[in-house]
Amino acid sequence: MHTSRTRPKLRGLGIAAVGALVVVGVAAGPAAAHAEVTASDPRALAENVTLSFTSEAESESAGISELRVVLPKGIAAEALTLKDAPKEWKLTATADGYTIGGPALATGTDAEYSVTVRQLPDEKSLAFKTLETYGDGEVARWIEVPADGEKVDNPAPLLALEAAAPGAKAIAAGPSPTPSPAAPSVQPSAASASAPAASASAKAASDGGAGSGTGTVAGVISALLLLAAAAGSFWWMRRNRRQA
Repeated sequence: MHTSRTRPKLRGLGIAAVGALVVVGVAAGPAAAHAEVTASDPRALAENVTLSFTSEAESESAGISELRVVLPKGIAAEALTLKDAPKEWKLTATADGYTIGGPALATGTDAEYSVTVRQLPDEKSLAFKTLETYGDGEVARWIEVPADGEKVDNPAPLLALEAAAPGAKAIAAGPSPTPSPAAPSVQPSAASASAPAASASAKAASDGGAGSGTGTVAGVISALLLLAAAAGSFWWMRRNRRQA
């Protein structure tokens, strides 16, 4: 009699335990999907760090086609380079971060990709608010940042950072190189080139004309002197003949 009473109690406890597990599983099911980030060197001011992101698929009807990420303060989109991503996915900078996407992944496939960041900022933690867009237009928002250890329903990917290495310094963000103005062209145009040539030709012509005129005057004077000398010789010879 004692044994028969114990069995129903054990059965009741077993059913209650299974029911509790089912309730916990159902409650935990939707919250299990999430987005997360890890780093190859999770230290403040670390350089050339690979950030790996995973966004778990939670739709039963479509695959993830795009992720939009809001970058935390201290990381600019131009300081990132895409390292690995699903086939045909591309990274595009936005005003506050970037988007990465392409053909929708197979339903139930997690979106995994990685980027390289030039340097992590000097912070204790970094939140990467993420919006997941599915091929059917559904959007999952992992954008909540817990404060003071509180729990949130849709937490943003959060990266905890260790203290900076001794001697680590922030890389100065130098200004983008500005091309120096091109030196003005010194090649003369056809018109300007012909002007000095014409001037030189005119000068040469002027000099040649002046020399020619001078030579002509000198020739005339020489001819007159010769004629005068000849006339004088003729007059002298004629006079001597008369006196003889």
